[in-house]
Amino acid sequence: LEPFLRLLEAQLQDQRREHEEEVEALQNQVDAMKEEMEKQQQAFLQTLQLSPEAQVEFGLQQEITRLTNENLDLKELLEKLEKNEKKLKKQLKIYMKKVQDFEAHQAMVPEERRQHERNRQVAVQRKEKDFQGMLEYYKEDEPLLIRNLIT
Repeated sequence: LEPFLRLLEAQLQDQRREHEEEVEALQNQVDAMKEEMEKQQQAFLQTLQLSPEAQVEFGLQQEITRLTNENLDLKELLEKLEKNEKKLKKQLKIYMKKVQDFEAHQAMVPEERRQHERNRQVAVQRKEKDFQGMLEYYKEDEPLLIRNLIT
């Protein structure tokens, strides 16, 4: 019973620590938002003291700044996506090359080896009918064996 209680106590302490860290992070967010809100209130009060033309100009400047920041964020995202696209294209080329090499290797297998594989396949089928047990095969014949087992 004691080990179980120790385990529960350790889990409770971990949860308490996580909760405290979460509360601290949320408090930091609230403080940052309060600070931002105070800045916006100051800017708003200053804007109210300006003439109508200056208010319009100030609003336009703020909108230009917002759009510029948004544009920079979008450019950064575009660069990231282009980089990812290049990486994926490189991987695709590598895999295509591997497939071509594999297909070329399969095409280069001599006809007599293929005939030998067919004969061995027939022998394996006969053995399976007679008894059950282990199957001996060459490592390079594994894909062919798996394909035959599936079909």
